[in-house]
Amino acid sequence: MHWNWQQEDWPHFAYNASALRSAEDAFLKGGGIIVGILHHVDVEARQALAIELISQEAVDSSAIEGELLDRASVQSSLARQLGLSADRRKANAAEAGAAELMADLYRSYQAPLSDKLLFDWHAMLMNGRRDLADVGRYRTHADPMQIVSGPLQAPRVHFEAPPSDRVAAEMERFIEWFNATASDAARPLPAITRAGVAHLWFETIHPFEDGNGRLGRAIAEKALAQSLKAPTLTALAETIHRHRKDYYAALHRASQDNRIDDWLAWFADIVTAAQARTTARVRFLIEKTRMLDRLRDQLNPRQEKALLRMFAEGVDGFAGGLSAQNYRTITDAAPATATRDLAGLVEMGALVRSGELRYARYHLALSN
Repeated sequence: MHWNWQQEDWPHFAYNASALRSAEDAFLKGGGIIVGILHHVDVEARQALAIELISQEAVDSSAIEGELLDRASVQSSLARQLGLSADRRKANAAEAGAAELMADLYRSYQAPLSDKLLFDWHAMLMNGRRDLADVGRYRTHADPMQIVSGPLQAPRVHFEAPPSDRVAAEMERFIEWFNATASDAARPLPAITRAGVAHLWFETIHPFEDGNGRLGRAIAEKALAQSLKAPTLTALAETIHRHRKDYYAALHRASQDNRIDDWLAWFADIVTAAQARTTARVRFLIEKTRMLDRLRDQLNPRQEKALLRMFAEGVDGFAGGLSAQNYRTITDAAPATATRDLAGLVEMGALVRSGELRYARYHLALSN
């Protein structure tokens, strides 16, 4: 099989730009909506939302590669990286490194891409790794850089990247293109198109010994942020993680040809869904703030604890709704007390109930 980088037209990707126009327009409009919504929350609430979204991106980007990080530890480490108050929860090397990378991306999204920036990101991400020959630099090993699966005696090769001795030249060309296609540069490209091409191009080169997927998604988020002229809060990795199998399949198909309409169409759908999820989270934060302010002097400690626990589940909420048994587990309330508390929360407009008796379930009464 000839991979895309082995073909004569590499890296001149071909696609129908007009097919992406509606998605590009929707993305820019959606970015403006999020900025407008955020004007309705105070600085502390905006910081809390940023920490929540960015830490979730770090966790999900690692999860796509099969590495599981503790979300609370990443969140605490990220808050400290951004100079905000946080608990002293100890993060392991991988969690601290992922948080450091995301904090740098958030702070310096406007900075041009460079070898040094990528080397710094790689060193952050590989924090504490002793099993790699090349940390904070491009790979140098002579063996083929392959993505494989299956048993050792009969591996299946999903992709083979350019050899290590081509990486420096390939990355020089990629970095020049990335910086020249920013919205205020010489050859500007629309947001989703630029991010999609950048991610595919970087993943094709696969310039590092490990961490290429996470760095490639960070580059895509950098491209989106530069187009919006605002730090990225797009839930890109979170949304890709929800479609992980399709993501790898789309990348595999795109690695075989430099006509990339299908890849960009798939990527545009993911970015649109990611932005919609971010919008829902911002609205959720506003609704949470409004509800807790409205009920501040009406809730007993058990009711407040239960509501905060429900809000902690985020926009997806409790699967199937909160039951009376869930409420008793959260609050240690007696059955009769739990019944009274839940009825009170419904009467106050904090919860809505569906079902009856032991089948009753409760959901947050949010307007969105």
